[in-house]
Amino acid sequence: MKCVHISIRNAVVILLCFLTQHSHMLDNEMDVSSTKRDVKNIPAEKIIRSREDKIIPCSSSESTPCTNLNAVCLNCNFTNSCIYGEKVNVTCMVDSYIKCSGDRTFEKTVICQYCYQTERWEHNCELKADCHSILKSKNTYQTNCTVRDDIVCLGERTFNKNVQCNWTRGYRWTTTLALSIGLGGFGADRFYLGHWQEGIGKLFSFGGFGVWTLIDVILISLHYLGPADGSLYI
Repeated sequence: MKCVHISIRNAVVILLCFLTQHSHMLDNEMDVSSTKRDVKNIPAEKIIRSREDKIIPCSSSESTPCTNLNAVCLNCNFTNSCIYGEKVNVTCMVDSYIKCSGDRTFEKTVICQYCYQTERWEHNCELKADCHSILKSKNTYQTNCTVRDDIVCLGERTFNKNVQCNWTRGYRWTTTLALSIGLGGFGADRFYLGHWQEGIGKLFSFGGFGVWTLIDVILISLHYLGPADGSLYI
C-alpha cells in the first residue's frame, strides 16, 4: 500500500469543494419541496398548465355548467369561413380533468377575431410610468396585454401592443386652473406644473403684462398645458 501525501493547502481546497457541492444540493431539495408545498396549498381549484407553463385556475365544482366556464378552460375550434368582426358559432370542448355539469362539447356564439384585435375593455395591459403623455413622439409605448378570461379569440392570449401613455403624479387640473386665474401673474401655475423657467419669466414680467396670464388660463382650461414631466391631470 502506497501513502499519498496531500499538503494542507490541497486538503483545504478539497474540503471547500465538498462543502459547496453539499450546500448546493440542499438548496435544490428545499426549492423542490417548497414548490410542491405551494401547489398543494391551492384550495378547491383545478390547475391547468398552458403552453407558456402558466398556472390557470378553472372551476372544480360539479354543479358549474360547462357552458359557463371561462374561455381559458375551453378548446374552441374556429371554421375556415370565419370573417373578422362577424358572429360565428364555434365548437368548444372541455377537457376531462375539469369538473363541470352538462354537455362537455357544445356550441358557443363568439366574435371572429384574433386576441390582439379585441377591444380595449376586453384585455388588460401592463401600465408603465416612464413615458411622456404630452410629447407626441413619446406618447405611446409597447407593453404586454392579456385577454380577459371570458373572451374567446384566435391566437395567443398575451400579445404586444402600443398603448397611450396614461399616468399621473398627482397634479390636479382644478388646482392648476385656480392658480392660473388667481396667481397666474406671478407664475404660480407654471411653478406648480414644474415649468420653472417660464414661471420665472412670468414672475419678472408680471405675467407678460397680463397677456401671458390670459393665454395660460386658456391653455390650462383646454388641457393643452400640463405638467412638465409629461404626466396627466387627475
